[in-house]
Formats: sequence, structure tokens, C-alpha cells
Amino acid sequence: MKFNNINVRISSTATIGQNVKIGDDSVILDNVVIGDDSIICNNCVIGEPTNDYYYDENYINPKTIIGAGAMVRSHSIIYAGCVIGDNFSTGHRVTIREKMEIGNNCRVGTLCDLQGHSVMGDYCWLHSNVHIGQKSKIGNYVFIYPYTVFTNDPHPPSNICIGPQVDDYSQIAVGVILLPGVKIGKHVLIGAHSVVGKDVADYQLVVGNPAKPLKDVRELIAKDTGVSHYPWPYHFSRGMPWQEEGYEKWKSKN
Repeated sequence: MKFNNINVRISSTATIGQNVKIGDDSVILDNVVIGDDSIICNNCVIGEPTNDYYYDENYINPKTIIGAGAMVRSHSIIYAGCVIGDNFSTGHRVTIREKMEIGNNCRVGTLCDLQGHSVMGDYCWLHSNVHIGQKSKIGNYVFIYPYTVFTNDPHPPSNICIGPQVDDYSQIAVGVILLPGVKIGKHVLIGAHSVVGKDVADYQLVVGNPAKPLKDVRELIAKDTGVSHYPWPYHFSRGMPWQEEGYEKWKSKN
């Protein structure tokens, strides 16, 4: 365990792994576990208490787990009760509310707001300024681009909370709004600034407000190659587990 600088506060009930670096003015609260080789930058709060802390005299902070190899950048707040896998990284000023489950090798960009009580799989990339409402479910290898919003109240204001679901390998482009309860299939591409209020089948390109299916994504021709870019894992590998051997070979072994 390595403390970089000044004013670092670590609870006596926290568990800090080997070779962990913690920056100035960061706070690691009760029942936090941080895996080996992680970096918590300046002014972060890990294990922020839930709302019950302020009203329940018997409050006990839920366990918060961050896996090995994390990079949590400055001014980020991760609430108590989150479980985050290995090789997690954030941009700056990220908020992750309680009971968020995040898989391995995920990225959450600057100013993202994850409202908790949701699930995200492995190798998901959220670019800056993404809002994920509660009760959302995101699969594996899903990329979500800036200013996208996952909504969850079908007729606000109400006590109903039904988040969207996005299946594996789907791409949600800039400025998309997913309405409550919609289900997005595998290998879907949602076009920029679309408002999606109906379920989307696998391999569909969906665009517009309201969003409508336009064609099978495999019919899209890339301008630089003259062939289809989709399914994208065959043509994009940076940061993916198939980077060294290609998707086809990797897939045959997994």
C-alpha cells in the first residue's frame, strides 16, 4: 500500500491491496476493498454512504469492491455497495451511485452519472457525459457515446422504475435517448440523436425521433474499405481481448 501525498483518509475497516496509490485529499470509507495495483487519484471518495446513513443510527456501510488495476481519476465518487471488476478506469468527476455492478475492463468517461442499481458487463466503454438511470442492464462489449441518456420512468413522476436493456456488442451513438424498458438486441447500431421507444431486434440500424429500423447493420458499407464494417468486432480490436489474434480466432476459443 502506498500513500502518495497529503490529507488521505482511509477507514480502519477498508482493505487496500498491494502497490495501490492514493492521491491528495481522497477518502476511502468503511468496508471498501481496493485491488492490487490500483490508482485512486486526487479528491476521490470511495464508499460514499448511501442516503440511509443520514437517518439510520445503526447504519453500516455496505461493502464496496474495486478490482485490481483500477484507475479512478480525480474528483470521482463511488458510492457504497458497488462491485466493480478488474482493470476499471474512469475519467474525471464521475459519479457512480450505490449497488452498481460493473464487469471487467470497463471504462466510464468524464462527467458520467451512473445512478446505481444497475448491471454492466465486461469491456463496456462509456464516453463522457453519459447518464445511466437506475434498473438499467448493459451487456458485454457495449459502447455508449457522449450525451446518451438511459431513462427509467414511463410516466413521470411515478414510483415505477424500468431501465433500458442493451445486449452484447451494441453501439449507442451520440445523444441517444433510450426510453424506459426498451430492449436493444445484439450487434445493434443506434444512430446519433435517436429517441428509442420500442424494442430493437438483433443486427438492426435504428435512427430517428421516434427511432425506426432502417436496415440490417451488415448492409452498411464502410467508406474507407468498401465492405461492411459490421459486425464490428471483425474490424475493430483496440483494447479488446481479441486484439492480438483477431475476433474470429478468439471467438472460436471462447
